[in-house]
Amino acid sequence: MLLFSALAFTTSQAQNKFNLLVGTYTNTCDSKGIYVYEFDAASGDFKLKNSTEKVVSPSYVSVSANNKFVYAVNENGTQSAVTALSYDAPTGKLKVLNTNSSLGADPCHLINDDKNVIVANYSGGSIAVFKKNADGSITEGQQLIQHEGKGPNAARQEKAHVHQVVFSPDKKFVLSNDLGQDKVFIYKYNAGASHEMLTLKGSVDVKKGSGPRHLTFSKDGKFVYLVQELDATLTTFSYDKSGSLKLLAETSILPKGFTGGTGAAAIKISPDGKFLYVTDRVDANNISVYQIQKDGKIKFVEQQSTLGKGPRDFTIDPTGNYLLVGHQYTNDIIIFKRDKITGKLTNTGKKIELCSPVGLVFTKI
Repeated sequence: MLLFSALAFTTSQAQNKFNLLVGTYTNTCDSKGIYVYEFDAASGDFKLKNSTEKVVSPSYVSVSANNKFVYAVNENGTQSAVTALSYDAPTGKLKVLNTNSSLGADPCHLINDDKNVIVANYSGGSIAVFKKNADGSITEGQQLIQHEGKGPNAARQEKAHVHQVVFSPDKKFVLSNDLGQDKVFIYKYNAGASHEMLTLKGSVDVKKGSGPRHLTFSKDGKFVYLVQELDATLTTFSYDKSGSLKLLAETSILPKGFTGGTGAAAIKISPDGKFLYVTDRVDANNISVYQIQKDGKIKFVEQQSTLGKGPRDFTIDPTGNYLLVGHQYTNDIIIFKRDKITGKLTNTGKKIELCSPVGLVFTKI
């Protein structure tokens, strides 16, 4: 009985430990690129395990389904690239396999499956698709889709700006937000194709000048929540399996009477699918919490400061106990305790100090 109890305790301890991968900007302060921390989801404690030797501005990272490879964009103007790395979760060791041109300036987001790595080039206004080799490395770009168009905000929407690529839950489609054109594009996805992995199905217009940035699917896949960077709109769509989006509702994440600068950033759903979280930057520097209703509608819960400047990305640990916010400009990751019943956040007083953290993802160890 004692042995069983000890084993059960050891197992529960192990199930509470995860790796936190953090992508950073390397051109603004002293950073080696990608950092790996062990995070204890029972206590909120953390420790640095490893980092890359030197990877240029890996601002967004994506982990393979088998937890053996990591793919990162290298956001570096016209010299931008995509890097494939081997990943040993127990030690947190990352080793560069290869790097290829991203085929467009300033890639800011990417996804991967068993066959492909798909990249959103922000300044390039394009989507690039790379095939995976057997060893986890990537080929040169095999498909490039160039977006053309602009929006009413002359400073930010002077051309197409692809900000994200997301698989539909069944992997039959890839959705892509274009901040420059105020559109969400829906592409049919043929993973096994050699060069035409993505073919355009259609697009949906959102409010002019709003600048769609990031979206996320509801747990049941029936709804999509989109945050628009330029005017802080939060849009709810219904989604059906034919790859169609239908606008249901719009709200603003700005506090009443707020007159400062806004720059809505990341949007994520809690592991249990019950709560939606959205960050806002520039002068706002806050996070909004919404409860997701059964009909897909959202109900405001609270809004509070992220306790730093430039909350570019955040992540929730797989148990749902903690929410971690990375601040691009105050060079830290603030650790919030999360109430699973109410969705509300409480500052733990714990933080990870790190140069310009801008992409956060948890993995199994």
